[in-house]
Formats: sequence, C-alpha cells, structure tokens
Amino acid sequence: MESLKEKTARGLLWGSLSNSIQQLLNVVIGIFLGRLLDENDWGMVGMITIFTAIGACLQEGGFIAALNKRKGATHNDFNAVFWTSLGIGLAFYILMFVCAPLISNFYGVPSLTPLTRYICLSFLISSLSTAPRAWLFRNMMVRETSIMTIISLAVSGIVAVAMAFAGMAYWGIATQNIVYISMVTLLSYHFSGWRPSMRIDLRPVREMIGFSSRLIITNVVNIVNLNFFSVLLGKFYTTPDVGNYTQANKWNTMGSSLISNIIYGIAQPVFTKVEEDRDRQKAVLRKLLRFTAFITFPLMLGLSLVAKEFIVILITEKWLVSAGILQILCVAGAFIPISALFSNLIISRGHSKAYMWTSVAQCVAGIVVAMAASPFGIHVMVMAFVAVTILWTGVWLWLARREVSITAYEFLRDISPYLLLSVALCLIAHFACGGIGNIYLRFGMKVLVVAIPYLGVLWLLGSTILRESADFLIHKKIS
Repeated sequence: MESLKEKTARGLLWGSLSNSIQQLLNVVIGIFLGRLLDENDWGMVGMITIFTAIGACLQEGGFIAALNKRKGATHNDFNAVFWTSLGIGLAFYILMFVCAPLISNFYGVPSLTPLTRYICLSFLISSLSTAPRAWLFRNMMVRETSIMTIISLAVSGIVAVAMAFAGMAYWGIATQNIVYISMVTLLSYHFSGWRPSMRIDLRPVREMIGFSSRLIITNVVNIVNLNFFSVLLGKFYTTPDVGNYTQANKWNTMGSSLISNIIYGIAQPVFTKVEEDRDRQKAVLRKLLRFTAFITFPLMLGLSLVAKEFIVILITEKWLVSAGILQILCVAGAFIPISALFSNLIISRGHSKAYMWTSVAQCVAGIVVAMAASPFGIHVMVMAFVAVTILWTGVWLWLARREVSITAYEFLRDISPYLLLSVALCLIAHFACGGIGNIYLRFGMKVLVVAIPYLGVLWLLGSTILRESADFLIHKKIS
C-alpha cells in the first residue's frame, strides 16, 4: 500500500494536473464568452452571484468536512447527509423562487426575476451530489474527482459558448452553471459507486450538526466577504461596473483557486490522518506551506504584472477597465491559498468555532474598511479589501501556532524565498519590458523574465520543493 507521503504526493500531482487543465479550459471558455458578451451580461449574473453562492453553501451544509472528520463513517452517515442536503436544497430553491421579485426590485432590474429562478435550479441539482462527493473527498480519490471536474467543465463550457453564439447573452452563463453541476452530480455517483437508500435515519446528522453548522456560517460569511462588492456596485453604481468587477474577479479567482483547490483536495484529509501526531502534522503543514508559496507567489504576482496585456489579448480592449481591478485583486490572491491552508488545519483539528469567528471578523473588517474607502472610488475600495486580506494571514498564523506550534519565524522562513524572488523578478520585468510597443511581445517577455530566472535561481539554491516536484514528475516517487 502507498505510504501517506506517497498518497499525498500523488494527490498533489493529480490535483495540480487537474486544476491546470481546468484553468486552461476556463481561459478558453472565458475568451469566447468575454468576446461574445459585454459588461451588462456579466453584470446581470454578477448581481445574483452572492445569492447562488450562499444557496450552494447552505445546501452542502458543511457535511463534506464533517463526514471527513467523522470516525468510522458508515453508509448510514452518508445516507443521512444525502436526504438532509436534498431537503435543504429544495427548501432554498422554493425560497429563492418566491424572493426573486424582491431581488429584482432591490437592484431595479426586472429581468433578474426569471434569471434568478432559473439559475437557482442548481441548488436542487447540487443537493443530490453532496454525499457521493463527500465519499470521494474522504477517500482521497483525487484522480476520479479530477476527471469528473474536467469533463463537467468542458461540457458546460461548450454549451455556454454555443448559447452565446446564438445570441442568448447572459442565459448562456446561467446555463453553464446548471450544466456543470448536473454533470458533476452524475459523475460523482459513477466514480464513487455510492448510492442512497430509502431507509432514512437522520440521527447521524444531529451528531454532526454542531461541527457542520459552524462551517455553514463561516462559508456564508466568506461568500459575503468575496461578493459584497458586486452587491454594493449593483446597488449604488451601474450594471457595467458590476460587469467589470465580475470579470476581474473571475480571472483572479481562477488563479488563486488553482492553488487553493489543489491544497483543499489534499490538506484536510492528510491533516486528519496524522492529527494524533502534532510534530508530524506540523511537518506536513510546513511542507504544504512551502509548496503553496512556491506556486502561488509567481503565479498571482505574475498575473498582476501582465494583467493589462492579458485582458486585452484575450478579451479585447473593451474590458481594459477590469484589468486595473485585476492587478489589485491578484495581490490578495497571492495570499488567499496560504490562509486556506491554515484554515484547513484548523478545521481538521475540529475547531470549527475558531474558524467561524475568525472568518466572521475578517469579513466584518473587510466590509468596514471597503465602505470607508467607497467615496474614493472602486480602485481604492479594492485596495482596502486587499490590505485586510493580506494582514489577516497573520491571524490565521496565530491560530495555527496554537495547534502545531509553528512560529512566525518558521512561517516567514518557509515563504520568504518565494515571495521575495517573485517580487524582485516582477519589478525587473516591469521596468525592463514596459517600453516594448508590441503587446504580444511585451506579454511574452514579461512571462519569460519572471518564469525562467525563478526556476533557475531556485534550482541553483537547491530548493527542496522544486527538486522533489521535478523528481516526482519524472520518476513518480518521492524520497
């Protein structure tokens, strides 16, 4: 049998491969949709994103993490989650169907009523997949999850682009979400082999609800934290303003989630398996921290560096306003995967209450600071939000220190080589390539000036993470 170290490395490999393919597909789909649709189309969907995200969170109910944490989970536990999730999904869809006119009145956009009722069908469909997805997650079936996600993304993207070509505007974006969730639901049953039974016993849910309910509250708070800009802009600004922010946030989320999703698929199960050994858990945390920093800093700071060229080349100059917002958001995106890693540790230790209150405090701080900066314009608001996100990494570190005794010195020692090298190379590329007139050449040179020296310097310095990653990719083993 594979050791935990081998299983973790294999999971990281599949997670990295899967998420890279996913983001490549997202880029291709995003290019077509960005060129075919305008700010109003993206703004329509952006104004209700917060409601659909909260609905998905409530429907999942924190049960995937709760089942992962549950000792000796049985079919009855998964079955109880299935029926509970289905009930929540149905109830929330009925609520959103009734409240859709209120959402339209809030924004003053009547056409949001049918759009909201349509897109919220995803709650009901997704509720059917909570239990089998939890089965895949608990058993670290990263390969199967990767295949499932890639197929779902490809099929839904083709449907969305076809609808956009047919002139169906924002309905294509809405349908993409529904098709994606439908495919994930079908394939999760195929790969997990799990099936529900008609014997309904909800006692396991009552035992898990204390842990999972705090995760629900926390996830809702995080969703509000990430989407309140869209609500604020939709209420006090224009639909195109929401569209520009939604477009920028979409590309930023693609980048940061590339790392966060890799870490999420591995960190929690691994932390849980070694939770009895604090020293080993700390070693796992620090290694994952170095891996995260190795990937996230050059990727996200590099995306900030080339944001304007990236946006213009892919989706034309009509989205140039969103490029300035993207540059700012990417700085926060560089730190989000690190905070996600710490939060996964906190959850794996069973401290969902600490996770909840820390997330609530971060959300409140972000909203207060952004609102205070609102008179100075969208860019200043986003900068204030980014500052809170970066500073809050220290709070997550403090919580992690209580669990595995990681110090601030150890944290800085783990991330600083990758952070400092990425910042230095991005500054060099900015000044060295900024005068190049051809946008394609400028984009390519910026990427090369950052990527090649980054890998070269780390190799010469004997970076363990880089060498182990290369060794595993070549030999499929890790020492």
